[in-house]
Amino acid sequence: MRIRIVDAFSARPFTGNPAGVVLLDSDAFPDTAWLQQVATEVNLSETAFAHPLPEGGDADWALRWLTPATEVNMCGHATLATAHVLHTTGAATTGTVRFRTRSGVLTTTAGDDGTITMDFPTAPLTPVEVPSLVADALGTEIRSAHDTGPDVGDLLVELADESSVRALSPDLRALAGHGGRGVIATARAEDPIGGYDFVSRCFFPAVGIDEDPVTGSAHTALAPFWSARMGRDSLIGRQGSARTGYVRTELRGDRTLLTGSAVTVIDGELLVKD
Repeated sequence: MRIRIVDAFSARPFTGNPAGVVLLDSDAFPDTAWLQQVATEVNLSETAFAHPLPEGGDADWALRWLTPATEVNMCGHATLATAHVLHTTGAATTGTVRFRTRSGVLTTTAGDDGTITMDFPTAPLTPVEVPSLVADALGTEIRSAHDTGPDVGDLLVELADESSVRALSPDLRALAGHGGRGVIATARAEDPIGGYDFVSRCFFPAVGIDEDPVTGSAHTALAPFWSARMGRDSLIGRQGSARTGYVRTELRGDRTLLTGSAVTVIDGELLVKD
């Protein structure tokens, strides 16, 4: 079967967030243990596995996402990467693809400019006290903290400014003991004409990802957080990892649209089957 590596949330190779994509020709997923072995072998933030569904249902493809250590409930960049592969290989016959996932049916739509827009559930934000473990591990001032609900499963923390986000060098071993998927650190953009509205970095050592390069699912929490503060439903987020990438967000009540580009950098053959 074919396996591809796709850089998501970027139009340039070797930037954005790389994801493995495996399109299966079966009508069911192989054993989960085999999926996990492949994801561990690929050793990227996530590897996506998808198989086609019968016509006439509520979705076109079934989709699952696995990190090197575990399966996750939601992943934006690997969904974008999968949609990109479907469109660039001709496996998708229409501009819209519906995926059946752990987070319900997620829809992606290809734009004329080559971008892909994903329709995801908006993360519910609940203010919480700043856990001392997280404050100590980050080692910087935290202005507020929010739980992001079961699908995202992160703690969102607002820092004083963009420079504080960029300068983070957290104690990852301590963060791994926090619980949940991980921590999203964010701040308002310092330059109002810099081309983005807010910046973030995401640390998920508990699921085998020290720092995720560009995290689509996190933006389902970042979108309502910053839209409420900026008074605009449409924003652009820049994730400040070493690879960096941009996510355009549009808040639509209980749904959030995430838009980005992707590019395939490796197209190969997976030789070992379940």
